[in-house]
Amino acid sequence: MTTVGPLGDTTLAHSLDGGFSSRHADVNGVRLHYVEGGDGEGDPLFLLGGWPQTWWQWNKVMPALARRRRVIAVDLRGMGSSSKPEGGYDKRTMAHDVHALAEHLGLTRVGVAGHDIGAMVAYAHAALFPEATSRVCLLDVPHPDEGWTAFSLLPRPDQHVDPGHGNPAGPYLWWFAFNQVRGLPERLLEGRSRLLGDWLFDYMAEDPASIGEHSRQVYAHAYSGADAVRAGNGWYQAFTADIADERTYGRVRVPLLALGGDRSNHAFLKELMPSKGTDVRVVEIADCGHYLPEEQPEAVVSALESFLR
Repeated sequence: MTTVGPLGDTTLAHSLDGGFSSRHADVNGVRLHYVEGGDGEGDPLFLLGGWPQTWWQWNKVMPALARRRRVIAVDLRGMGSSSKPEGGYDKRTMAHDVHALAEHLGLTRVGVAGHDIGAMVAYAHAALFPEATSRVCLLDVPHPDEGWTAFSLLPRPDQHVDPGHGNPAGPYLWWFAFNQVRGLPERLLEGRSRLLGDWLFDYMAEDPASIGEHSRQVYAHAYSGADAVRAGNGWYQAFTADIADERTYGRVRVPLLALGGDRSNHAFLKELMPSKGTDVRVVEIADCGHYLPEEQPEAVVSALESFLR
């Protein structure tokens, strides 16, 4: 990604209230891009995003969060303006990336909030580095576990498979299989990632208009190249390793908050998450699909601030 121009990180960071700036750091063998701003007495907060988005998915919540604390929104390994190596897309390695970035910034204890793929990394960070994690929040997605091996390749009769109908029975996760394929998605999506992004946003958001034209352009730009598609798919291709790692973690010992959209994964998280930690809260975000920070930013800020205090 470029750093200048209307879709560049520098321009995007400066557009947010809170004194945000775009920066890079070489840590754990990878070059990570992050956007940092804010101050205050609260523990610093790392924000980790998901597929197929970038740090920008947090843009509606970053200014409010930055009023009380230092906020660092990270492009994960393979995302946005971070480097896109051939490997290391298991969430254990990516959690080590985030921990190394915190150490690089001189931070010994941080809160971590993640959405989608970022939620998996946030959970791994809390499991691996409990002393360095003050609190952890997962937005709409848990870490892969053994249950994920039972996902069906075919949709159930009550699952809608196209946008415009909502997902009362849960979304049909066809892209979990598509992203396992090596080599072909890059060829199909290079220069055409806007088609995939629009489909996903229209399918999984309760209000697709909450992810506006400018944000869709940012994401399409970030995933327009073959390397970006390959790297994003790498997060999915590592799920088998992630499941094996999850078996070794045990229950997370730091306070854990799970936020779920009422039209997305809240019911699933409410049933699952109490078994994953020793201090777990699950909160429903009303009138919301999968993209919580963009669909219901005020509710997300309120839930996060209550939890972080």
